Amino acid sequence: MNKSLGITALLALMAAPLAAQMQRGSSEAIDRAAATITEADVSRRIHIIAHDSMMGRDTPSRGLELTAQYIADEFKRFGLKPGGENGTWFQRYPIVTVALDVPASHIGFMFGGKHVHAEFATDARRVSGPIPTAEIGGPAVVIANVTEPGAIDAAAIKDKVVLWVLDTRKPSPPSLQAVALAIIAGGPKAVVQVTNRDSTAFARFLAGQSRPRTMLGGAPNIPMPLLEVHERAVTEVFASAGTSVAAARASTAPVIRALDGVRVMVDMKATSKEATAPNTIGVLEGSDPTLRNEYIVFSAHMDHDGVKPPKPGTTDSIWNGADDDASGTIGIVELAEAYAQAGARPKRSLIFMTVSGEEKGLWGSRWYSENPTVPVTDIVANFNLDMIGRNWTDTIVVIGKEHSDLGATLNEVNARHPELNMTAIDDIWPEERFYFRSDHYNFARKGVPILFFFNGVHEDYHQPTDEPDKIDAEKEARILKLIFHLGQDVGNAAARPQWNPESYKEIVEQPTS
Repeated sequence: MNKSLGITALLALMAAPLAAQMQRGSSEAIDRAAATITEADVSRRIHIIAHDSMMGRDTPSRGLELTAQYIADEFKRFGLKPGGENGTWFQRYPIVTVALDVPASHIGFMFGGKHVHAEFATDARRVSGPIPTAEIGGPAVVIANVTEPGAIDAAAIKDKVVLWVLDTRKPSPPSLQAVALAIIAGGPKAVVQVTNRDSTAFARFLAGQSRPRTMLGGAPNIPMPLLEVHERAVTEVFASAGTSVAAARASTAPVIRALDGVRVMVDMKATSKEATAPNTIGVLEGSDPTLRNEYIVFSAHMDHDGVKPPKPGTTDSIWNGADDDASGTIGIVELAEAYAQAGARPKRSLIFMTVSGEEKGLWGSRWYSENPTVPVTDIVANFNLDMIGRNWTDTIVVIGKEHSDLGATLNEVNARHPELNMTAIDDIWPEERFYFRSDHYNFARKGVPILFFFNGVHEDYHQPTDEPDKIDAEKEARILKLIFHLGQDVGNAAARPQWNPESYKEIVEQPTS
């Protein structure tokens, strides 16, 4: 046997398991990567994006754009690949600012040869939905006392205008949101809530109607105008059909009936201005040739509330949002740096995403969920970080543990790392419905199992006093190391995470929010 060939063969045999070990990531390499997450780095980076020079990172704003670019530059420095549009680090989504022309807008009612108006200046208001570019309308259908969404007859309201009689002086039934969704799904031209609000309270609603309202562009969540009219404006309208608002409200049985001879027309005038805002996206490709086609998304929102008039007796006008959510945003940056270290890349690919518009209504994550850069079906999990730098030093609330086996995986990882002195506990505020209030929800409603890391609110929540010097960066670093190890387990597991069937039915198949 040739000696040199024997040595070569021996070296090859030694190199094969070493290469496999390096591809999987040795425990030493994993520990070295986790050690790059430090208190000093967390603090330094939070001070950068929560500095006054970022002007509160409103959506849209120059400060938000600077923050997005800073994160993209860090992703590039770590060796990530751009995960946005057209080979860039950014996915941009449309924003439109609309100002209603209140004096020129009204809801018209035609009946018995008469044509009366409910004026937006005095008796009507826009709740949500699009402002139509031309007059729309159709025959009137009254809905009242419907408490089950299954009672809505879609055929009865299709292309009609629904006059939905509500009692706003009583607590809303828990099913009201589901009934609203069923009405919207029925395809009416418009939905007009007929309410009995106190006149003073109703006047307060009307007062702000002419102020510009900024919203996510593209196809609206609600495809038709959702309006409110005070019942005093439709007394004669209901009487023309031989009934009254009071009678509809007092009915003991559900009411879904045509208001005979009544046609409703909605005429709204507005001016609009268009803009865009960024999501920043970086990708770390997985080490396995098959599993790299599946993804874990790490997300946080980089926006906050911008600049506002100082509160009485104060001078601070910049809402820096250090905990909400510079803490989560920098958490994404720290995790990206750790996973990019030699030997720390898991088998599945990782997407690191900082979205904007969360404070406005989860705009950036909603846009991504509707326009994903990879197929949503290939996303196996979302770990969302929103406010992880305050409160308890040894505890982090993780919302959503009960909805998939990600909760059990997290518990196992937590138990293996007592050195972190960090306990991940279940949601302790279910009544606050935090599950539906941050960016993870837009992944969950698309069928992606999620975990939401959240330290709870505090006295500085949505206040100009949410400053970077109040962040417990040492605590945050330990939370991030826990998430890093969790990502290793999920990223290297043979099977993708699985929903609990009842949770999937509730959240994905029958959304209530």
